[in-house]
Amino acid sequence: MSGYIEVPEKTDSYPTHPSARFPEVRGDPIPGSRYWSNEFAEHEWEKMWKRVWHIGGRTSQLEEPGDYVVHNFKHESVIMIRQENGSIRAFFNVCRHRGNRLVSSEEGGVPQHLVCPYHSWKWNIDGELDEVQDPEDFPQGNPCGKLRLKEVACETWGGFVFYSFDPNALPLQEYLDPIPHLLGNRDLENWTRVVWRTLRVNTNWKFASDNFNEAYHIPAVHPQFQPMIDDHYSTTVFEMYPMGHNRMIEKLQPSSRYASADSVMPLWADVLKEWDLDPADFEGKAQEARKALQDARRRLGPDRGWSYLAKLSDDELTDQFHHTCFPNLTLTGTPEGLHVFRTEPDADDPNWSTFDYWYLVPPIEGASEVATLYGMRPYEEAEHETGEFADYETTIAQGDFLVQDLSLAVTQQQGLRSMVHDDHYLAKQETRVRRFHEVINDYIEGRR
Repeated sequence: MSGYIEVPEKTDSYPTHPSARFPEVRGDPIPGSRYWSNEFAEHEWEKMWKRVWHIGGRTSQLEEPGDYVVHNFKHESVIMIRQENGSIRAFFNVCRHRGNRLVSSEEGGVPQHLVCPYHSWKWNIDGELDEVQDPEDFPQGNPCGKLRLKEVACETWGGFVFYSFDPNALPLQEYLDPIPHLLGNRDLENWTRVVWRTLRVNTNWKFASDNFNEAYHIPAVHPQFQPMIDDHYSTTVFEMYPMGHNRMIEKLQPSSRYASADSVMPLWADVLKEWDLDPADFEGKAQEARKALQDARRRLGPDRGWSYLAKLSDDELTDQFHHTCFPNLTLTGTPEGLHVFRTEPDADDPNWSTFDYWYLVPPIEGASEVATLYGMRPYEEAEHETGEFADYETTIAQGDFLVQDLSLAVTQQQGLRSMVHDDHYLAKQETRVRRFHEVINDYIEGRR
């Protein structure tokens, strides 16, 4: 299968990708003030957020010329808009007249112009100013032909629209390296976002990056995963890459940290039965069912409409591939879909952030609905659901892993305000947490 990635078995000394590095950190301390200090948040904004790439939306939201999507970050607002030639360009969502925002809806379409609601200045979708009221009344001359909307770097990958405030930003593929290659067996540009949810959470944005850079919390926070996700560090692949991104691979099998690892527990049994495997055949050797499950999915997938499975490596047919993209994006690939997590800072208060969860699914022949964390959902682009985490928490079952993670995010934010917390005391398997903070330091201190 030329062009597809073969992911070899992990050994204690062999990284699964050539650019992976073994965990090495300087040992920079991680004091609690990084999570609540306004001064530190300002350093992040000036030195890091203005230089990295941000996800603004999906290309599927921009089908026709004039279709746009708006993304607000801190006090800035960026509009990404499909051009007549099919390309996508991004501009600050600010009229050059007196600074009013041009559009307030998060997505939409305009036939030809973005019209400022304040004085009706008309901006072409390519950023040119086409028409103003009373053009002869400007002492400095008619602004048409002189002014353009301020443009923002904009590129796409995997069906995601990215932008950067940095006019000298690295090309997107170079910045993301090697993530596009690692996810290369999944045709993400053709996948459908069936869940789109944004929650406002009383925690600093860095909580999610910390959390998804390790599996150490899983036994305490997500005990329901024990029968089918192997969270033990001895069986987990940990990788770090030069640009600050990371990958962690967890095998789909009973957790090796428990004596019950050889037992077929109910959740694992349900997965096996779904693919015509008899759980009784694996009693006393439950982890061996992982390979059998790979074979079953390879064999049965096409007849079930899952033809995309043919492009996946054997390990991708079962395991969870967590890609933490610096600084605030996690892409978790499973055989069924892609979980997208993004956390962004509040505009004014570092004790608050917004947490985005998207779930993307591949093309499935004949499917009208698909399974998600929230039950069966229509197999179509989702509507945007927004709200406060405190409200969401009361309406979702307590076994929901987002509730489990975000509940801990709130209480950790409270604890980090204590004068006693001057550093994290980390296990080796949490090394990527410290490195994440060291990459932030590299930006702030001018080393990147």
